[in-house]
Amino acid sequence: MADNVYGSTPEVPALAVSSPDFADGDRLPDAQVSAGVLATGEDRSPALEWGPAPEGTQSFAVTCWDPDAPTGSGFWHWAVYNIPADVTSLPAGAGAADSDALPSAARSVRNDGGVFNFVGAAPPVGHGDHRYIFAVHALDTTLDLGEGASPAALGFNMFGHTLARGLITATWNR
Repeated sequence: MADNVYGSTPEVPALAVSSPDFADGDRLPDAQVSAGVLATGEDRSPALEWGPAPEGTQSFAVTCWDPDAPTGSGFWHWAVYNIPADVTSLPAGAGAADSDALPSAARSVRNDGGVFNFVGAAPPVGHGDHRYIFAVHALDTTLDLGEGASPAALGFNMFGHTLARGLITATWNR
């Protein structure tokens, strides 16, 4: 299994992150599984809560990464940036393409499935447990990324601007 994606970035203080949908280390609920995998899957992003923000926070970014995907680089399920500094939570479903739950300043980047919304867990049959690492990054700036930006470009642009980061991880397999 791949190490934590943030191991090669500068160490930053911890930001508290939680979800009313699952606890750290739990199995993802069916709502966070791909609708193409389970009849009960909904491709619904979980509710997330975080804070307090460190002094100097100008915005937040939220990402979801599966380091265990058989790609050599994992699989980015979701990436949103420019969430205003006064926002400390996102409701379940905020990652839907047609959702109005994201703040108007927030921007999504195309995930590894080629879409701008959250895509749920979908590991290959028999591949074992996959980890879904939801991260909230407190940034000292807002970012100006092009419409075609990738999660890697988001990560590169966050480098040096991350004041704190919090993680909550769930697993899923089929």
